[in-house]
Amino acid sequence: MKETMTQLNLPGVPRAKQGREVPERWQWTEAAVWTESMLATLERGVRGGKWFSLIDKVWKVETLQGASKKVIANDGSAGVDRESTEKFAEAQASKVAELSEQLRTGTYRVQAVKRVWIDKLGSREKRPLGVPAVRDRVVQTGLRAVIEPIFEKEFAEHSYGFRPGRGAQQALDRVETLLKQGKVWVVDADIKGYFDNIPQEKLMELVEEKIADGRVLELLRDMLHAGVMETCKGWQPTEKGTPQGAVISPLLANIYLNPLDHQMVKNQHEMTRYADDFVIMCSSKQEAEAVMEKLRRWIEEAGLTLHPEKTRIVNAQEGEFEFLGYRFERGRKWPRKKSLERLKDTIRKHTPRNSGESMEKISQTINPVLKGWGRYFYRCYPTTFSSLDGYIRGRMRSILRRRIHLRGRGRGADHQRWPNAYFTEQGLLFLSNLCQVSQSP
Repeated sequence: MKETMTQLNLPGVPRAKQGREVPERWQWTEAAVWTESMLATLERGVRGGKWFSLIDKVWKVETLQGASKKVIANDGSAGVDRESTEKFAEAQASKVAELSEQLRTGTYRVQAVKRVWIDKLGSREKRPLGVPAVRDRVVQTGLRAVIEPIFEKEFAEHSYGFRPGRGAQQALDRVETLLKQGKVWVVDADIKGYFDNIPQEKLMELVEEKIADGRVLELLRDMLHAGVMETCKGWQPTEKGTPQGAVISPLLANIYLNPLDHQMVKNQHEMTRYADDFVIMCSSKQEAEAVMEKLRRWIEEAGLTLHPEKTRIVNAQEGEFEFLGYRFERGRKWPRKKSLERLKDTIRKHTPRNSGESMEKISQTINPVLKGWGRYFYRCYPTTFSSLDGYIRGRMRSILRRRIHLRGRGRGADHQRWPNAYFTEQGLLFLSNLCQVSQSP
């Protein structure tokens, strides 16, 4: 395929203008969609507060071209039409042109989302995973590129999930800062099945507050109502919630909780939110109880439900709460149990006792996992890392024991046979070392 992932040369399609002079906060926007003029309009506010004539920017070939590159780069499984990202990439130019024409003429049809069930960590239950068709992921990515800045301008400062230039580490920074300021009474909230239970009409009402283009609104409704396809069960309608696994879902989820964000700001309550995971930090038990009552009332009016067992008020000086994979307990931070189990499950998968791979090869396999885990959990209390390092080396010593016809786990004399320095020589990274680097200024 002569066409590259960086630039498709399509007849009659001008290349996007390079080097836009736009405010730093909008550097992430798609140049093919959000020109300097459009961003200037966004900054000063559009007349009447609503945006018209957006669909032409969705079906613009340049928009879909950029979207298709992102979808192909992200890879992922095939949807109900069984078309893989590799297959789509082979005919990318023609596929993009076809989608553009269908969107322009109103003949584009959203396909059902393929539903599969995967294991739920720490439970015998399984959770649903949605896989939209590749072509639908491309359209959703293009649509998101067009409408996301409109809503991003209105999102609250304390919202961090699935937003440009923001992430979990910033949310954790905010929580730590508030704890140091004495906001130790924590409303630890959990919305039960949030993404699956968002009332669609109420969601669309919020979208319509900013967008008046009927074609865009119709496209969004089609995505919400596409339904799911499951083996042995066939097609099932989706009468509530956002499309599972859809590119557009995180944005829609943030839109729906944005009014709650601004209510918290208006009432001067210190909320930190990452998608549907959020905590509200208070100075006293009385304040926390009052916030909890307001939260319950808002959630009920929004057609949602707080999880009765996972929603509670905690004094962080005496108890513990979890947020974004961390467990906060009396001034210290640990990975929550599920986060630890997920890492150990991955390590076990790559270190079976009957492994025939060299220690060097095993180290090369698990090092990227350790790097990623260590970069995220570097804030944890140091004993976390030394304990995990010991667990990993123990798994590898067990492999070595078996090779010399010894049974059981690596222990005792095995520490002299294969000291820690041996695994360093084999290229194994130690979490304790990785996290010291991450913590250094």
